[in-house]
Amino acid sequence: MTPVHVVGIGLDGTAGLTQTVRQVVDRATLLVGSDRHLSYFPNHPAQRLVLSDFSQVIREIRTQLETDEPNRCIVVLVSGDPLFFGLGRLLLEELPQEQLTFYPHMSSAQLAFSRVKVPWQDAQVISAHGRSPDQLTVALKQGVEKIGVLTDKTNTPKAIAQLLQGLDLSNNYQFWVCENLGGTDERVQCLPVEAVLKQTFAPLNVVVLLRQSESIEQPLDVDSLPILGLPDSVFASFSDRPRLMTKREVRILVLGELALQPEQIVWDIGAGTGSVSIEIARLCPTSQVYAIEKTAIGSALIEQNSRRLQTKNVISIHGTAPDILHHLPDPHRIFIGGSGGHLSTILDSCNAQLASNGIVVLALATLEHLSTALDWFNSHHWEYRLLQVQLSRSIPVGQLTRFTPLNPVTLVTARRAL
Repeated sequence: MTPVHVVGIGLDGTAGLTQTVRQVVDRATLLVGSDRHLSYFPNHPAQRLVLSDFSQVIREIRTQLETDEPNRCIVVLVSGDPLFFGLGRLLLEELPQEQLTFYPHMSSAQLAFSRVKVPWQDAQVISAHGRSPDQLTVALKQGVEKIGVLTDKTNTPKAIAQLLQGLDLSNNYQFWVCENLGGTDERVQCLPVEAVLKQTFAPLNVVVLLRQSESIEQPLDVDSLPILGLPDSVFASFSDRPRLMTKREVRILVLGELALQPEQIVWDIGAGTGSVSIEIARLCPTSQVYAIEKTAIGSALIEQNSRRLQTKNVISIHGTAPDILHHLPDPHRIFIGGSGGHLSTILDSCNAQLASNGIVVLALATLEHLSTALDWFNSHHWEYRLLQVQLSRSIPVGQLTRFTPLNPVTLVTARRAL
């Protein structure tokens, strides 16, 4: 029999242990655990060691393993599943694998999703316990559908709610706080983010974030929105690619580079969710904006966002550029946000149809596309200028604030040489 037994235990204490596991604990000659875990066994005769200094605990366990005591049995009490963001990983790094046996209890994440009544085999569980919230930030930006967060005294539900607000996501998340899971004072609540910011929660809690499907007819208070620079969060986005949108800060620069005027024809090629088209339409209600998008879901999102933001002059065109372009009226301004690998032929069509003194603006994320664009402009003797955009947004990290970068973008503003 292995000499070190790592036993998971919940807030229900000994009542949650099986008879087999309870017998293992009863045989212990050394009982290791936090004050709370040890308190579940007030009358146990074994030597006790409070799990505060991990290095000290390892030294004591090694000392005990070196003795020849025939009935030696070391039991380490931990929360939940020792091998799920638990002490098990550290014990495996310090002790031979063959000397360890694990007895998992239900993990707090498992309990949380069961209380929320959501299948969690496809959830992403993130430990922010003693860790940076970077992994959570990435998951939220990617629009992960189900996220479980193991918290600590710094990365509290309030801190997570602040992060959620600071990221200005295009997705909405249902916010669950599950406190004291398995205990007599268990509490599970689904709360608005604003309410989470105002409440205090028990130290032992798990946060569950569930991405919400956005209703096509979800009401929007258009009158409260800014004239220029709509928040990213007002746009319905691709469920599988929530970050595929021209970000607010870049969008504002694009609008400036386009040098818009009233009563123009504007093409938005590779329109995605329609964020640029809608900004143009709101600024220039007498212009006609053609939002060209090759995917059916993208065209549907453009129409959805146009309805939500009450723009009447955005025309959603489902088709592939450059094939669809010759069907459209000649433009005064063109924005190219996506080319689908056809940038040179798209520029050929733009050259043929762009009005005199017209302007083309491209937003390019790769060096290869930038090289293709510059080669085309140089070979066709167009004038152009470049603007490299490298921006960062501030986000809260616990009680502190730091910057998180947006993807770099190069804006190319071009027109025919006079």
